[in-house]
Amino acid sequence: MTSYAFVEPLLTLPLGTQVVTRVEIMGPNGMDTRPRNAVGVVVAAPDAHNVCYRVRFADGFEALLCREDLTIRKHAPSDGVARAIGVPEDVDLYAFVIYRCVIGSRAYGLDEAGSDTDRRGIYLPPAALHWSLAGVPEQLENGERQECYWELQKFLRMALKANPNVLECLYTPLVEMATPLAEELLSMRSLFLSRFIYQTYNGYVMSQFKHLEQDLRANGVTKWKHAMHLIRLLLSGVTVLREGFVPLRMDEHRDRLLAIRRGEMAWEEINEWRLRLHAMFDTALASTHLPEHPAYAEVNAFLVRARQSMAL
Repeated sequence: MTSYAFVEPLLTLPLGTQVVTRVEIMGPNGMDTRPRNAVGVVVAAPDAHNVCYRVRFADGFEALLCREDLTIRKHAPSDGVARAIGVPEDVDLYAFVIYRCVIGSRAYGLDEAGSDTDRRGIYLPPAALHWSLAGVPEQLENGERQECYWELQKFLRMALKANPNVLECLYTPLVEMATPLAEELLSMRSLFLSRFIYQTYNGYVMSQFKHLEQDLRANGVTKWKHAMHLIRLLLSGVTVLREGFVPLRMDEHRDRLLAIRRGEMAWEEINEWRLRLHAMFDTALASTHLPEHPAYAEVNAFLVRARQSMAL
């Protein structure tokens, strides 16, 4: 059986991230060195003038290091396991992506000039890698490219819990890549829909609007883009319960939603719209044909088949 190593995906490191060095560092005088596995903190990220991270160590010494010379400290034990069990360190986890799509404003029809392209998807690692002591991360993220790929089991579990971002991956019209296995998953996407939609969508919007109102009272400003997406989420949830699919395009409500994002709609009007949508959600729940729970058994069978396909 082929051996695979855990290779930490090269995530963009935010300032303050604790890291462990993979290489020995030589000081400017050729004497002041730091050994491999030294612990430091990222104090500056790459920019137009510098392709390296600036890392500060406990004694104040700083060094410029490339991303491949650093391991995120909380990932260091897995990195060490991979080396200890003698498996190669050149496995590209992104090579195992089986599904890539676009969600966010471009999928909703709410994009404007300069809008990001948010790519999401699924990766399915080989069984030897998944079963090894090193294991695999639950998701791969690349902030610079606005990408996130969930490991298949993580994706399925979130979809079964009616996570909005994950369900939207299954229903977006903007699919960039899908293997036959991913196509099979898309064909069974309705199995993830259940009355959990009401709990997840409704509860999230209620809690987030409370935070927005607190910001507005305390600071006189709020996150208008976030408010827009909360209203959009309610509109989407009502449709799911009524019609049994997850809508992404918001063409009918585009002008009003963009008015919220630009801060052109009064907070009172936004809140009135929200409360009307909560009432519509209640009515939709009472008449929905969606089951109480998603199809756990069918989804589990799919996961087992997918795992078996990667054990060959």
